[in-house]
Amino acid sequence: MGAAIGATTASAADKITIIVGGIEKQIYLPVVLTQQLGYFKDEGLDVELLNTRAGVEAENELLAGAVQGVVGFYDHTIDLQSKGKYIESIVQFSQAPGEVELVSSKHPEVKSPADFKGKTLGVTGLGSSTDFLTQYLAVRANLKPGDYSLLPVGAGNTFIAAITQNQIQAGMTTEPTISRLLKTGEAEVLVDMRTPEKTTAALGGPYPAASFYVQSNWATSHKEELQKLADAMVKTMHYIATHSAEEIADKMPKDYYAGDKALYVKGLAGGKAMFTPDGRMPANGPETVLKVQATFNKTVKGKQIDLSKTYTTAFVDAANKKLSSN
Repeated sequence: MGAAIGATTASAADKITIIVGGIEKQIYLPVVLTQQLGYFKDEGLDVELLNTRAGVEAENELLAGAVQGVVGFYDHTIDLQSKGKYIESIVQFSQAPGEVELVSSKHPEVKSPADFKGKTLGVTGLGSSTDFLTQYLAVRANLKPGDYSLLPVGAGNTFIAAITQNQIQAGMTTEPTISRLLKTGEAEVLVDMRTPEKTTAALGGPYPAASFYVQSNWATSHKEELQKLADAMVKTMHYIATHSAEEIADKMPKDYYAGDKALYVKGLAGGKAMFTPDGRMPANGPETVLKVQATFNKTVKGKQIDLSKTYTTAFVDAANKKLSSN
């Protein structure tokens, strides 16, 4: 479990703890930016952000009741419903995964996912969204699960070490790790899912990814707190849509730059299109995610999934209405 990030204080407010599946990743930037801009505090909320290595670990903390919310990929809502557990996305941060399948420069023979055969592929964690997407790319290339190996290597320095030491020949990761490996020439882009257009080419449609989600029963009993959280986060989505990558980077904690602010800004500029402008679920997004999951996920395949229970637009609609009337 990582350290708490910038907890704020608010009088007469219960602390709300949100765990993030890799807090330094640019895909999850909106929740940290909300904290940095003081929007949680403006709503009278006392929010603590915790860090963990992968979305699947964050999801487990939520189900155990150790935290109230998670910032992770929307696809977990579908995966968990297939196992009889109900969580729902409250604010949708992105309309594309912001992920890239990188291939090690030591392995020029890997020219497409069809060449994954016999290779070890890096994911953040087993059961994580990078695991899901990697399996889907392999299935689309007509490979079977036994044709390749998956290795959990996290992100950032641990992912970079796995590539440079040849523990993995390819792997899925996000900014700023992508730009760091491209700059040194240690890896090249194999499949790019940093923009809605490239995501549609890779996955066949929009793929809502980074989101803020909670357990469905908690959502029912904490509507007031959820509305305040949505108000703060939606305000941030409007901020991202109307500010440059440089201006956004200036608000982020300095250690997130990994020692190279210019590279961080470049990565953010290249991937800013993945963020939703208003926190809303993109049209046809849930259907694409379900189609991807049903392709390889044994617990989802053949199950009746009620997509209307995997997300709600009520809180973001109210937040956007409030913003437009101000």
